[in-house]
Formats: sequence, C-alpha cells, structure tokens
Amino acid sequence: MVMKHTCNAFGLLSASLLIAVSPLFSTTVEAKDWKSVTIATEGSYEPWNLTRSDGQLDGFEPQLIRNICARIKIECKFVTQDFDGLIPGLRAGKFDVLMDALSITPERQKVIAFSRPYASTPAAFVSVDSKILPKPVGQGALVKLTGDNKTDKQTVDELRKYLKGKTIGIQSGTIYTGFVYDNFKDIATIRAYKTAPEHDLDLVAGRIDVAFDDATYFVSALAKADNKSLGFTGPKIGGSIWGPGEGLGFRTADSDLKAKFDAGIAAALADGTVKSLSEKWFKVDVAP
Repeated sequence: MVMKHTCNAFGLLSASLLIAVSPLFSTTVEAKDWKSVTIATEGSYEPWNLTRSDGQLDGFEPQLIRNICARIKIECKFVTQDFDGLIPGLRAGKFDVLMDALSITPERQKVIAFSRPYASTPAAFVSVDSKILPKPVGQGALVKLTGDNKTDKQTVDELRKYLKGKTIGIQSGTIYTGFVYDNFKDIATIRAYKTAPEHDLDLVAGRIDVAFDDATYFVSALAKADNKSLGFTGPKIGGSIWGPGEGLGFRTADSDLKAKFDAGIAAALADGTVKSLSEKWFKVDVAP
C-alpha cells in the first residue's frame, strides 16, 4: 500500500526506502534451506516404484532418490499419491518433489519444472494373443516416433490397421494416454485405469485386447505368475515423441531445490549409480 500512496513527501520517502531494501527483505523471507523435502510417488508402478509388504517404498526410483538425497544432504520423506493427483498436489503444496516415471513433456513444463532426466525408456503393447500386432523385426525391435503426424504416419497407420475394433487399456494421466487417444480413439475402444496393474487384470480376464504402457513396467509385470498368459505384441516404441526422458517434478518457483537435485542426478549418472540400479531393476541400462 505504501508504494501506491505517493501524494505526499512522507509517502514518497517511505516508497523509496521500501524499494531500496526490498531485494534484501525478499531474499530473507523467501530463501529456504531445504533441510527436508516430501517426495510423492505412486508406490505401485513396479519396478519404478513399489510398496513392500512392510509398507516401505522400494524400486528403482526410491533407491535412486535415497542415494541422491544423501549426496545433497537433504532428508527425504515419502508419501504415496494416485498418479493423476501428483501434479495438482505438488502445485497445491502438499509435497515438494514428484518421482513417478514422470516423462518430461512441453505440456507438463507449462505448469511444473523438471530436473534433468535420469532415465529414458520406450513403450510397448502387451496382450494375451501376441499375434495381435506383427512380430517385430529383430529381437525386441524398436521403432522411433517423433510426435509429428506427417513423420510418424506410416508407422501409426500400420498400428491402426491391426488395432481397429480392439479395446485398448491405458493408465490415465500418463504421457502414453494422449498418444493412444490421439491415434486410435476413432477406430478402437479405449479404457482408462487409475493404475497400471488394473489394466493387466482386465487384460488377463479378457475384458480388453491390448494394454499400452512403459516397456520396463511390463518387463516386471509379465514376470508375475498372475500374468503368465501375457506377452509383448508388436515393436517397442521410443524416440523423441516421449520427450527427453523421465525426471523429477518441482514447483516452478523452487528453482533452488531443482538445482540441488540436478547436481545429485548428474553425480549419480557420472559414477554409474543410475546404470547399476537400472540394470538391477530393469535388466537394462535406461540412463538417458
């Protein structure tokens, strides 16, 4: 209010003093030492993150983030949150960091900030009948998409030919959700689920024909006895369509916190920690 009231000398002097000291005052109020942070994850997206029988979080990301937190000397506390509530909860101040195989996309970057990527993985279709999509050329063949409709048209049209009339399961709110709706909603039925294991259950039960998700998630899911009837169908799909990779999510105002975790991720990539943990949990190096 002082700066708006400039009709007398006292007001002018007060405004001038406030302007002079405001940078120092602002720094004092807003600076955070970040001795501890709350990290939100789904806790059910194995092997990225999972909840053990004793209630403790485990998996590639929890083990990696504990390593990073120790490096940057920050106490990290964990909470679990449904995937579609992660970004709204972060922006509402319920937690400080997101960690859930969160792909870095331009749309998400409009509302939150991302760390440098710590992983980069392809997606894949899985079904009971592995013949729904043509067998890929080469072991685990990868096709790369750019996200540009003209460039990707030939590959997408080939997928559409085989998926016409099918029911596709997808976890809601992921980077893969938009891809499936944008390219197949006019020729297939799409069913969205809150969690990835839910589309696996419906796949085994025959309520959907295929599911689409991260290939590393499916490697773990297919190893479970309940999913022994499932298998990959068609090629794995990677490329720039999924962005630069998976990163941690932050509020845009918390650039100092992001910088700390960026430094920790860089160190974990440089000394082989990311490679070692990804080979442990995914059986392949997913370092970007």
